[in-house]
Amino acid sequence: MSKQRVTTVLTLLTGAAVMFFGLNFLLNPNGAPTGFGIEPWPQGNADGYFVVKGVRDLAVGSTVFLLLALGQRRALGWVVLIDATIPLGDALAVTTHGGTVATALTVHVSAAAVVLLTAGLLLTESRTRPAQASAEQTTA
Repeated sequence: MSKQRVTTVLTLLTGAAVMFFGLNFLLNPNGAPTGFGIEPWPQGNADGYFVVKGVRDLAVGSTVFLLLALGQRRALGWVVLIDATIPLGDALAVTTHGGTVATALTVHVSAAAVVLLTAGLLLTESRTRPAQASAEQTTA
């Protein structure tokens, strides 16, 4: 399996996971927060946070899929790199608001590691696609 194919699969998984989390917070606000790591969760008007988190995650996932569909892999790499700040910020929120370091590490920092790996792979891909390189060598 080529590096580009592995990177594409990781990118799809990253985008799909974020979309899932967003939809889960929008459609299942009572069950979605369970694994996040902060207790107690907001209630009343404060539970509007779930809508904010859900919409944010849907926007992030949509951006990943859009850039991938447009073939803008280098720009996608930079966007995914910036997006790694989200799970790192979530880990910080967990550790500073009564959650455990174990949850911050296993849930959020591990997610950030996968996102950073994906960004690194995207940013180190060759700018010339293998098919283009083969065609150029044949005509030369």
